[in-house]
Amino acid sequence: MAFSNTPSFSERTLEDFKSRLIGGGARPNLFECEVAFPTFSTESDTASGNNSDRSVAELSRFMIKAANLPASNVAVIDVPFRGRNLKVAGDRTFDVWTITVINDNDFTIRTAFEKWMNAINKHDDNSGLINPAQYQTNAIVKQFGRSSIASANSNVTSPTLTGPGDALPVLKAYKFYGIFPTAVSAIDLSYDSADTIEEFTVDLQVQWWDALDANAVTQLSTAEAEGGTTQPVN
Repeated sequence: MAFSNTPSFSERTLEDFKSRLIGGGARPNLFECEVAFPTFSTESDTASGNNSDRSVAELSRFMIKAANLPASNVAVIDVPFRGRNLKVAGDRTFDVWTITVINDNDFTIRTAFEKWMNAINKHDDNSGLINPAQYQTNAIVKQFGRSSIASANSNVTSPTLTGPGDALPVLKAYKFYGIFPTAVSAIDLSYDSADTIEEFTVDLQVQWWDALDANAVTQLSTAEAEGGTTQPVN
């Protein structure tokens, strides 16, 4: 029996592929992250001059140079049955979210993460915050496009061009809930290092994450799964 729905050569040309890739493909270097730092981690620092948790959050949007769109993981439970294993869905797990940060001269973001971790567990006496609501916050990573889908779908011969005042089009976003840092990497120093800027990585634990569409509306709500309407995420 022949396979059904098999395309012909004329239906799989380079022009056919181009007509499907109207957005030009998502680019991994078009993104932005913002971390909501706890207020206690951004208290006035005379060295940096930054005294606002909002200013540090804004700075993170520029200095976080690498991150990732998270994986989705569901474990498997093997149930033995007469020499075979029936696979059934297990529990969901959430990976550590690792970011890479550019280190500027004022060390603002690194200091904020160090203060954050020190509040969780102090360096000198093993005390720290015990209420998770006090040290867990949220973060978001946005995947940008080079232009809007509406522009991509506009007239081919006279397309709608993006202007300098237009907002960056968000293709998709992921919001991380209940994050807190558990590792800030070392920064290696060496006389041999030249033509480079310091950077470091931070491991952030994640309670869970939500996927958002271009309008900041959740794509994973229970209501949607049951045929209801989606609800915007604040």
